[in-house]
Amino acid sequence: QVQLVESGGGLVQAGGSLRLSCAASGSIFRVFTVYWYRQAPGKQREFVAFISSGGTINYADSVKGRFTISRDNDKNTVYLQMNSLKPEDTAVYYCNVRNLWGQGTQVTVSS
Repeated sequence: QVQLVESGGGLVQAGGSLRLSCAASGSIFRVFTVYWYRQAPGKQREFVAFISSGGTINYADSVKGRFTISRDNDKNTVYLQMNSLKPEDTAVYYCNVRNLWGQGTQVTVSS
């Protein structure tokens, strides 16, 4: 069973940056689209970004121009570089591939 493990979350001031990582235990990123989602307290999980196996990328409007998704197939890892963070970016961030989800990593942005 392939597993996804997110890391890189933490506490940062508004305007700061973090880089999240999603590591897979198998080479699934070469084949499938990888999504980042986030869920803030009391809110539904929402789409953040995706990167397809062919390199197609898309972002939610709320993060366009600030977040960058990338993939390292050799390391079986997908990254989410988050710049110019805002308090409203505070959430648990999850990596998703088909029906697989990681455990999430907490991002907290203080004002």
